[in-house]
Amino acid sequence: MAFEGLTEKLSSVFKRMRNKGRLTEADVKEAMREIRLALLEADVSYKVVKDFVQKVTQEAIGSNVLESLTPAQMIIKIVNQQLVELMGGGSSKLTISSTPPTVVMLVGLQGAGKTTNGAKLAGLMKKQGKRPLLVACDIYRPAAIKQLEVVGGQLGIPVFQMGQENPVTIAKAAIAHAKEHGNDMVFLDTAGRLHIDEALMEELCAVKDAVNPTEILLVVDAMAGQDAVNAAKTFDETLDIHGVLLSKLDGDARGGAALSIKAVTGKPIKFVGMGEKLDQIDVFHPDRMASRILGMGDVLSLIEKAEQQFDLEKAAALQEKLKKNRLTLSDYYDQLVQVKSMGSLSELAAMMPGVNASALEDTELDGAMLTRTEAIILSMTPEERENPSLLNSSRKKRIAAGCGMQVVDINRMLKQFELMQQMAKQMSKQMAGGKKKFARFGKGGKIPGLPF
Repeated sequence: MAFEGLTEKLSSVFKRMRNKGRLTEADVKEAMREIRLALLEADVSYKVVKDFVQKVTQEAIGSNVLESLTPAQMIIKIVNQQLVELMGGGSSKLTISSTPPTVVMLVGLQGAGKTTNGAKLAGLMKKQGKRPLLVACDIYRPAAIKQLEVVGGQLGIPVFQMGQENPVTIAKAAIAHAKEHGNDMVFLDTAGRLHIDEALMEELCAVKDAVNPTEILLVVDAMAGQDAVNAAKTFDETLDIHGVLLSKLDGDARGGAALSIKAVTGKPIKFVGMGEKLDQIDVFHPDRMASRILGMGDVLSLIEKAEQQFDLEKAAALQEKLKKNRLTLSDYYDQLVQVKSMGSLSELAAMMPGVNASALEDTELDGAMLTRTEAIILSMTPEERENPSLLNSSRKKRIAAGCGMQVVDINRMLKQFELMQQMAKQMSKQMAGGKKKFARFGKGGKIPGLPF
């Protein structure tokens, strides 16, 4: 995951500061030197690092910080605020045209992920009630049109294409098509090159002049580091882009592009691609990203993922079963499926405060564990899922053969399920006990320890 190296180094710096208690100006300057090195190693622009460290140092050596009861916490707060400002201050949304269709022109170098991430963005807009149209304006890259048609088909989004026709003609015809067919958003998937050249820029400028797009989004590869920042600067100077879609942020990127683009171009990162699946795109929130960089997690994004994936009716039914202590393996399976749909467990762990996702990579906390458990449960009969006590040795051998595992794997999974049942039973008792106490209190009883 991006920023892991930076997060570890910053966490180490802050830990040493907290251990010292009171801080001197020399302590702060030493910490700032380490932060500067950590940012440079993360491939952040030298000028950006210099300005960032200078701002943090000016605020951190103030008397109100060094003389406070928790100077280390105050400095962490300052670093967090400056990181948020560095990445744009707040999230930025797509501009929606008052007269449909809204035209979004996707530009960038070849290999940055324009086609896939453009489709992801169109899919995100579709979930919000829009009627997007994908347009194949890349007539040079082999199979580019076919790729767009495939991802469009997977998302249920129509694709407009005219083969090898001139991109300007295609873009103009697509907008006319959108107006006729009620598409309120048009996403132009333009051609890219392996590097910026005059022919590419002339074509993009011609498309821009012909259709006057509402938004020009630059798609950049987070793995490219400072090359991505340099490309963003050139595209902005030529096309005056409105924002950036940062792709492949789930990879081994050091994160420098995300921390440098806004400062170098003045244009915000609006969206981030976080995986290969077509639903793995998110609005970029600088405050949440800053929290993750500083190891404080991203609870809001975790909650949003849960809200998007979890079935409220199933959750209510599960709650009733928990109250009655009637949890079955079918319920267990339903919960596993919903957790898997939220993404990899290491990705979810990175959103939890104080959890080092990289430290979990070699443990059983991964998608393979969920897949094995899922395979075991699906190899059972409906009766066995509802009543696990039926599982004798012969049944376990049959299940093991059905899912390609050993009986010991079946026993391990059942032990985990039993532990979860015990926890559910304890929770149910605590909930019932709490209600009884409040019932007594409502009838005039006293809460122990309180004079009323």
